[in-house]
Amino acid sequence: MTKVRVSTLVALGVLAAAAGASAQAHPAANGTSAPAAAGRSLYDRLGGAYAIASVVDDFIERLLVDDALNANPAIKEARARVPKAGLKFHVTTLVCQVTGGPCKYVGRDMKTSHAHLNIRESEWNAMVADFRKTLDTFHVPAAEQGELIAIVESTRPDIVAGTAGARD
Repeated sequence: MTKVRVSTLVALGVLAAAAGASAQAHPAANGTSAPAAAGRSLYDRLGGAYAIASVVDDFIERLLVDDALNANPAIKEARARVPKAGLKFHVTTLVCQVTGGPCKYVGRDMKTSHAHLNIRESEWNAMVADFRKTLDTFHVPAAEQGELIAIVESTRPDIVAGTAGARD
């Protein structure tokens, strides 16, 4: 089975989340957060796989044209060789899994897939800003946005190269 590199996922991670930290490591991913304990997983509150796929599609499209990310030659090179559809598939399955859905992410862990990209803090921040714009575009409620951002933030140590701001 051929695996598409998720390297641009910071390209980030979106939701990067938990390929590096297992779904059990984050409460929202295994249904134990307060809202999920009341009966619905974050996956269900987001609307399931089709809704997640729509959000991921918009998010990846934003990342692909983000000048701050494209200024990094390693990210630009990865984008040239990683099929957009494959990246969207991996990010969708990852988000589905880490939010408590039935999908199984089969891509590489975040540290491995991003190590060669030398992602700086400023690039991470650009990705998060793009992600927030996408969530706002789809009117994702504040509570769910907070849970998603927390999941993404949990991957920062595996994605951002060196110490915060080291190259900025």
